[in-house]
Amino acid sequence: MLSDYTGWFILLGLVVLYGVILAIFRSKGWIGKDKALSFFGPALMIKTQRGKNALERTAHRSPRFWNALGDLGIVLALASMVGMVVLLLWEAILVLSIPASAAPQPAEALALPGINPFIPVGYGLLALVLGVGLHELAHGVLARANNVKVKSLGVLWLVVPIGAFVEQDEQEMTQAPARKRDRIAAAGVMANFAIAFVCFLALSAVMATSVHAKADGVAILAVIPGTPAQNATMAAGDIITAVNGTNTPNVAALSQSLAKTHPGQSVSVTWFSQSRNGLTTQTIPLGSAAAFETGLNGTTRAFLGVEESLLPPQALASLLENPFGSAASQAGVGSSPLVSTPFLFLALPFLGLEPVQGSTMNLFTVSGPLAALSPAGVWIVINILFWMVWMNVLLGLSNALPAVPLDGGFLLRDALTKVVHTLRSSWPQAQLEATVNRLAIATTALVFLLILWQFLGPRL
Repeated sequence: MLSDYTGWFILLGLVVLYGVILAIFRSKGWIGKDKALSFFGPALMIKTQRGKNALERTAHRSPRFWNALGDLGIVLALASMVGMVVLLLWEAILVLSIPASAAPQPAEALALPGINPFIPVGYGLLALVLGVGLHELAHGVLARANNVKVKSLGVLWLVVPIGAFVEQDEQEMTQAPARKRDRIAAAGVMANFAIAFVCFLALSAVMATSVHAKADGVAILAVIPGTPAQNATMAAGDIITAVNGTNTPNVAALSQSLAKTHPGQSVSVTWFSQSRNGLTTQTIPLGSAAAFETGLNGTTRAFLGVEESLLPPQALASLLENPFGSAASQAGVGSSPLVSTPFLFLALPFLGLEPVQGSTMNLFTVSGPLAALSPAGVWIVINILFWMVWMNVLLGLSNALPAVPLDGGFLLRDALTKVVHTLRSSWPQAQLEATVNRLAIATTALVFLLILWQFLGPRL
């Protein structure tokens, strides 16, 4: 029972250790508003002056261009904010039907490579560093494009590194018009979405011109020993394309074809054999599911003996080429490409299909401009681009949440200020600011409670 809470104990220990270290640093006078170390809420800011000149030059080369991007960023950030709040509320309801055994683990709450089990260390760390770094540089560029002073750059630390930062002058930010402040706040979200879009275009181009499935069918992940499939020399990495002359483009089609048969019946199975490097057809006598699976006594279902991949190779290739295409329909797991396929794209790490590696790479041929690279080299490029898209979408959406100190929290404060001022125009400035602060704190608390509820709700 205690092992179920190991993750929570480790997290609690890290929090306590972090608090002790901060207390020591503060007692020695190393932390202060004008020092190299300072607080940003509960987080620690580690500051430097390096990079300020580069920000200055970049911002003043084309301020109109940067401000136009900042205005677009405001729109994208607000739209993402609404979408993320709706998603959190929807998930809060779904949590009520999730059993404790299926509840997410504490490590999954942090999108940090090496801690989150679904994010690979190499690809994830590269994408995180680039995504966070460019996110913060965008804040700095927009600040200087709007004549707001940048005091320092650095790393933000909260138990573990949670990102970088560009520190603007607080007084100048406060005195700046709301639109300028909002441009600066939304710049990071805009940068992440822009990076994701550029990397998506590159990923799509690589997939379209270089990678193709060896056959349209159901990929075999494993073959159960002693089954008809093993007797027919099927192996992991092979692709079943037809049963009794009926194409099997996905798992649903394969199941339907086998459902029309019975144990002992001989069927014609066509598959792409990796060992033979081509299609082969063989008549195979099917077994009984009850003979190979426990708890199925009396079952008369025919059994081939393979473990199938949820996504056929042609659907995986299509999904990486176009997250808004028909991959979900090809896989037989969705009927609305606009809704199902983008979620399927983001879910690839949770399905164990990203990064693409090992035997999964053997399901594809490599040709075109990248044919000079080894297949493994091509997939390294594809995996890097995928994680750049995945991580930057995550960074953009999470930073749009209406919670301080996230970018969405600052956008929310300005929006609340406008609403409260409109409704209570007679209030003095101090009362207006106090009310906005209370509303911002309440919203921040609600957001973090909704996130925490996803992990605690199923266990209560």
